[in-house]
Amino acid sequence: MTITITTTVPFLDLAAQQAEVADEVLSGWRAQLQSASFVGGPEVAAFESEYAEYIGARHVVGVSNGTDALELAYRAIGIQAGDEIIMPANTFIATAEAASRVGAVPVFVDVDDEHLLIDPDAVAAAITSRTRAITPVHLFGQTAPMAQITALARRHGLIVVEDAAQAQGASGAAGRAGTLGRVAATSFYPGKNLGAAGDAGAVMTDDTGIASIVRNLAGHGSSVKYVHDNIGFNARLDAVQATVLRAKLRRLDSWNAARRTAAARYAELLSGVEGVRLPAPRPGNVDVWHLYVVRVDDRDDVMARMGAAGIGVGIHYPTPVHLTDAYAGLGGRRGQFPVAEAAADRILSLPMFPHLTQRQQELVAEALQRAVSSGTSTA
Repeated sequence: MTITITTTVPFLDLAAQQAEVADEVLSGWRAQLQSASFVGGPEVAAFESEYAEYIGARHVVGVSNGTDALELAYRAIGIQAGDEIIMPANTFIATAEAASRVGAVPVFVDVDDEHLLIDPDAVAAAITSRTRAITPVHLFGQTAPMAQITALARRHGLIVVEDAAQAQGASGAAGRAGTLGRVAATSFYPGKNLGAAGDAGAVMTDDTGIASIVRNLAGHGSSVKYVHDNIGFNARLDAVQATVLRAKLRRLDSWNAARRTAAARYAELLSGVEGVRLPAPRPGNVDVWHLYVVRVDDRDDVMARMGAAGIGVGIHYPTPVHLTDAYAGLGGRRGQFPVAEAAADRILSLPMFPHLTQRQQELVAEALQRAVSSGTSTA
């Protein structure tokens, strides 16, 4: 007899979010069908203005996805082939891909053990005469140590390009993610705190010149129709996605507050559970808990037991970028970044979304405690 496990708690519940905004989105889409305004247009302009006001930036340029947003940001600040961009090894590969796509060299550094964010001391040690930029990643929903990073950048004449794909609404002492460097990029992939109904992204900056270059390059190198100043590409934001983003942006603060409540509940439910290391925000940060990442021994076994119990979990990310096959050519080796590598073997992302219920979290905590205890008892 085959036994089918029905998921008790999903890792992510996008349907609940979509249901909350469905009426607004459908109304907006009907209006677009009538106006036949599908690419750019007033809906995209309205979202750019509203998101700029929300984070406190002078300019937001909506684009096709987060990876294109990073590439456009790199191109707009003049990154050239052979330039080095320092970034954490503990990130999604897109951070490095965008650099590679402009011919730059990603230079990976380790992260701090407490928060798994880019380590400023490691950044300082990695700066060379070829370094042009630093890309701190606001990972898991909180901002990187920007005071130290921006101080290093000023001292060495470097440009800070934020990767803010996991931090919509997060803030540090100096302001919200997306406003803490010279330019920033974000992704509105559906699972993000502010997610579209498909791929979407944005570039944020206070620099009018950078914003103009990004907009030009994203539209085939053209600022006036059929007048092409540069070799660009097609990376524009669709109006249909802007409609979704506008509806969700109006709820983002309340959804982020719900995530903070859920994180506090996890901390209470899992406090004192032997073998589970809990996350904690950096001092001065307002975390939006894009992910709730614990660390456990025998992670793969724990993950399997959680899955068998019907609990959706994930790993963000199982392989530091310097150890991926894609970047083998850079000569990365195991042991090079010990904190990121040790974390990759132990991190486990628990269910986290705004509509997560107390009962669902209790089920997650119970399953995790059983999974960890089972591993200990059979060791």
